[in-house]
Amino acid sequence: MLLVAAKTILAAVAIFFLMLGLAALIRPSIARRFLLGFATSALKHYTELATRFMVGASMLLVAPHSAYSSALAAFGWLLIVTTAVMTLVPWRVHHRFAAASVPKALRFLPMIGVSSLVLGGLLLWALFTASAA
Repeated sequence: MLLVAAKTILAAVAIFFLMLGLAALIRPSIARRFLLGFATSALKHYTELATRFMVGASMLLVAPHSAYSSALAAFGWLLIVTTAVMTLVPWRVHHRFAAASVPKALRFLPMIGVSSLVLGGLLLWALFTASAA
């Protein structure tokens, strides 16, 4: 049951990345507005942290059942460790960091779009090849 929930979370994340990638390439104004909205409130900050933790934990649960267990486990631990560090950072500091760095990163929006499409596709691939492991 827990494994099914973890796979469902990762499938949703993969679809999110595919949609973000398409938006970045086809409707960049929507992608910009979305990306600029991170850490603009305490609620968004803590929602991001909870989401990152759930996705990382899901990767760790699915990893042993995947053909790409090392990659999923590494990304899962990366998310969990960076989330743990971010819990020590007040949301206003996160907001200031995002306000300073996201506009600079948006110069590379087409690359972000392609990267998001690749990441979403690889995550779906890892999920659907899990039964072959």
